[in-house]
Amino acid sequence: MNRKRLTLWCLAAFCVACRPAGAAAREPGLRILTSVFPLKEFAAAIVGERGEAVLLLPPGAGVHTWQPRPGDLVRLAECDLFIYIGADLEPWLPGLMNGLANRRPATLEASAGLTLLPGASEAGHEAGEHDHGAFDPHVWLDPDLALRIVATIGERLIALDPEGGPVYRRNTAALEERLRDLDSRYREGLRGCSGKTIILAGHAAFGYLAHRYGLEQISLYGTSPDSQPTPARLMEVVRMARVRGIAAVFAESSGSPALARSLARELGVRTLLLNPGHNLTRAEIRAGTTFFDIMETNLRSLKDGLGCR
Repeated sequence: MNRKRLTLWCLAAFCVACRPAGAAAREPGLRILTSVFPLKEFAAAIVGERGEAVLLLPPGAGVHTWQPRPGDLVRLAECDLFIYIGADLEPWLPGLMNGLANRRPATLEASAGLTLLPGASEAGHEAGEHDHGAFDPHVWLDPDLALRIVATIGERLIALDPEGGPVYRRNTAALEERLRDLDSRYREGLRGCSGKTIILAGHAAFGYLAHRYGLEQISLYGTSPDSQPTPARLMEVVRMARVRGIAAVFAESSGSPALARSLARELGVRTLLLNPGHNLTRAEIRAGTTFFDIMETNLRSLKDGLGCR
């Protein structure tokens, strides 16, 4: 960290420490901060008009590689609840929390208590790169796990604001119904597919979705988007794709399309997009894109690429 950045962090920490104890209570409603877009969507739907939910990441930033600024320390100190995924998805979080000293907000680790899949470190990547850790953190892409996260958020909001309990319960039930409907559409849409293999020219973000619906994810590298596939891994994926007779290569919407195009050209197939949904671009924010929009678009891509009826 350079001297200028260190000075800014020290000033931010000083401002946090000197804020009057009652300052956070002057604003009406719960203030919720989240680490990824799906958590922001869930929290906003549940809290309704009794508060607000805001995403910590700026538009287009990657949750894996983003570096907090001093102002983010102040935002974190001022919120009533910070919701994050955990499972090593947010490597910057320990340092950010340590900067809060004695003024830490309530926190909720969304992946706590869920049955997590192992991280896809076996997918092969260049030396010196690393995956998130022992587990895959992309839990929001399984609607069933998203249901459990939503229920936990609802319970925490009731504990923080018991007076709003009826509102939170009603909003939680409505959101759970939407997630059950999404799960039903995925089950129906992916039931009669000629293919079951997702060849992903990116990091292994769709393991939970594949596991939920009886699919197989084969990615060029593991659960960290910072990795790069080795030549041996590229050859292995090409071989597996040919054996399975795949009809499309899937590319991440936020990643570089060059690798996907190269792999698709080698296999003589099309490329289709999948969005892991960590964050939104400015264009998606302007368009009002929602978590359910992302999931529906992913479903259409999967049905197309896997030859589903």
